[in-house]
Amino acid sequence: MCVFCEIIKGNIPSNKVYEDDTVLAILDLSQTTKGHTLVMPKKHYANFAEIDEEALADLMVKVQRVAKKVVKALNAKGFNILINTNECAGQSVMHLHVHIIPRYDESDTVKIEFKENSFDLEALAKTIKEA
Repeated sequence: MCVFCEIIKGNIPSNKVYEDDTVLAILDLSQTTKGHTLVMPKKHYANFAEIDEEALADLMVKVQRVAKKVVKALNAKGFNILINTNECAGQSVMHLHVHIIPRYDESDTVKIEFKENSFDLEALAKTIKEA
């Protein structure tokens, strides 16, 4: 059973912020920051790598639309868009969903940190190109 499919069918209650024929957006129960929203296609795709390009384009247009509404309604100063793909990347529900995480200031509860590594970029690029 996919919990998001059950929410989409109306079998599990949710706090909807946007819905149309192809997409549903609901408030995340965890509320990492105020207004943390999940946007998902109504058709089941396990993750970002599985969705077809046409459905992905539609989804991302809706993500942008919802993100603008969230920022405006809550006076956020910015937002992060996050897609976790597979368990090792933090995906806990195997139905593609996009997190919209409103940001209010640098001291909120979200921390994203990029650290430098010493990978051989030329070799890495070649490996990716040849895949």
